Amino acid sequence: MQGPRPVVLSGPSGAGKSTLLKKLLKDYENIFGFSVSHTTRQPRPGEVNGKDYHFVTREEMQKEIDAGEFIEHAEFSGNMYGTSKGAVQAVQAQNQICVLDIDIQGVKNIKKTELNPIYISVQPPSIDILEKRLRDRKTETEESLQKRLSAARVDLELSKEPGLFDLVIINDDLEKAYSQLKEALLEEIKKTQESRKS
Repeated sequence: MQGPRPVVLSGPSGAGKSTLLKKLLKDYENIFGFSVSHTTRQPRPGEVNGKDYHFVTREEMQKEIDAGEFIEHAEFSGNMYGTSKGAVQAVQAQNQICVLDIDIQGVKNIKKTELNPIYISVQPPSIDILEKRLRDRKTETEESLQKRLSAARVDLELSKEPGLFDLVIINDDLEKAYSQLKEALLEEIKKTQESRKS
């Protein structure tokens, strides 16, 4: 695949990946592009097809997976999620650094592909803090909250595997976490900016 190295961001829900990404996209407008994931879940209010997700049927998605069109895919809470090769190539074609927000299963799957991204894990300081963040969002039922927390425990345990990530960011201070993220990506950012000038 041509273009800048993609970035794989992983970490449990509530660790602060979205917040860090928003800052990055704001500070480096047009340098980063987000690969739009596919999902079989129903759109939430305000979500736009093709922007937040590609909302597809299970049949459509399974057909493309079988055809080898997906880099990674997983099932979560009864819905399928995945990243298609096309979604990543669309970003790289714009000469942007493609950002993939992927769970730990997906990270392991991507390790088996030729993608060669920079792997970054964003983690909460502790499970207790994570639980508080998720509760403060007030978007979860108790059952879905418990599911997310147990997924987070597994995620954090699996992410300790040596060599899985190029960088692990413990997000207990947003500014510090953000500067670690920026530093890790600076080389690719510079390359991308340079290649635009030429």
